Amino acid sequence: MKGYVHVYTGNGKGKTTASLGLAVRALGNNMKVYMGQFMKGQKYGELNVLEKLGVPVERFGTENCIISPEHVQEVDRIKAKNGYLKVKEILLSDEYDVVILDEICICPYFNLISTDEILQLIDLKPERTELILTGRYAPERVIERADLVTEMLEVKHYYYNGILARNGIER
Repeated sequence: MKGYVHVYTGNGKGKTTASLGLAVRALGNNMKVYMGQFMKGQKYGELNVLEKLGVPVERFGTENCIISPEHVQEVDRIKAKNGYLKVKEILLSDEYDVVILDEICICPYFNLISTDEILQLIDLKPERTELILTGRYAPERVIERADLVTEMLEVKHYYYNGILARNGIER
């Protein structure tokens, strides 16, 4: 079976959640799934479930909440570069049916990894592997190379009314 490249991007909520839904569907069809999370170091509820399901999740971020390029620290760059190198190994291993690279699309915006590096990962994707790339601000060149692109559009969000991330819903 041929694998495709998906991009889930946009300012709306649901990019990671969509990739997790695909992971559950793949697991239900006896497929092997890997998830690498860029820019995330906080604890999220889905990690507990993925661990129980035997899905390896590697995290290439810190506890820092990066909201602008000025907030990026050297440790963030190091973790992202190490993540990029690890994901190259994962793709070259041809061990997984589905590889999810959560938040990788926003990495070029924060100068953590480049658009060219993301394109190199797409080039390394084994023919049968489904590659899922999530995150805001997906670079145009990545969108052009993808087979499927979904943009999550924020229409309304309770965050603007002072509601912060809630356990079980946003984390």
